[in-house]
Amino acid sequence: MKMAETGTPAKDQTGREPKTARGEATRRAILGAAEKVIGRQGFNEASIGSITREAGVAQGTFYIYFSSKDEVFSELVAEMGRMLRHVISEATGGMADRLEAEREGLRAFLTFVASHPELYRIVQEAQFVDPDAYRAYFRTFAEGYRQGLAEAAEAGAIRPGDADVRAWALMGIARALGEYSVVFGDTTPIDEVVDIAHDLIVDGLRKRS
Repeated sequence: MKMAETGTPAKDQTGREPKTARGEATRRAILGAAEKVIGRQGFNEASIGSITREAGVAQGTFYIYFSSKDEVFSELVAEMGRMLRHVISEATGGMADRLEAEREGLRAFLTFVASHPELYRIVQEAQFVDPDAYRAYFRTFAEGYRQGLAEAAEAGAIRPGDADVRAWALMGIARALGEYSVVFGDTTPIDEVVDIAHDLIVDGLRKRS
């Protein structure tokens, strides 16, 4: 997938960075293979052997970088969080209009999910496989979201309201639409989904006069 947002190579389970570019490439290959295998088969059915076969490395190589299947799973959940936050930040950075930022953030999220369906399924499964990673994933998102909404309300860009509840409600919309696309296989164009959802976010269900 990718390095951390800072461009610094991710560390292995010992807390050390891979010593060579080749080592980092191997670690990334294992993570990418784990994303595909676990995302398609589920955590319980996926084996370390199937992951290393997908990565094209010896099974023993896995343990140079990860101590267990549980660890690579947790890393994938954290990785999706990092990647998504980066993608959404890139899509909305510098936007003064908070409502337009909501539109483009949702578009970025759904586009990312459509490109990484296996990773999205892994985050869903984390609720049962690794509840701590699952909670950390959403709480990190919620805190950043809450802060942005609170700042927008303070600046008068949106009307005042409970930023925590708003953040979780808006995250819920995005999550449900991601599931609608990945799990249920809806083929509605992303731009159309974004327009419909954004209209709901901005104007709600109240009948227009």
